Amino acid sequence: MHDSPATDSPATEMAATAGPCAGIPAEHMDFVRQVLDRVGDKWSMLIIAVLEGGPMRYTDLQRHIPGISQRMLTHTLRQLTQDGLITRTAYAEVPPRVEYALTPLAAGLHEIVRQLIGWAAGHHDEIRANRTRATRR
Repeated sequence: MHDSPATDSPATEMAATAGPCAGIPAEHMDFVRQVLDRVGDKWSMLIIAVLEGGPMRYTDLQRHIPGISQRMLTHTLRQLTQDGLITRTAYAEVPPRVEYALTPLAAGLHEIVRQLIGWAAGHHDEIRANRTRATRR
């Protein structure tokens, strides 16, 4: 038998005592993980990086983010809008025009995202070589 309550269930989750999570209340950790999942998603990061230059239309985003499907672009734009990281502005024109832009909330995030993308691109060859060596073993 255990002398202390289980720490695996969300109701009894303990706050971290050291490291980057130490200042985050235990009851906030699930939400923090959700936000990190959202902004750490590859498509979210690429959309945030691309929108750094200013508002863009859907088709322009597709053109600037190779490999993203219409479904995934639509889904990710919806999620980023729900979180308040981007805005969606529809103009009453013929044909209709919709633009997406970063919000002030995303202003600090886009620099972090840009650095992560640069790091990944800058270490591409080294990481690819490490993966190749690992799969040969």
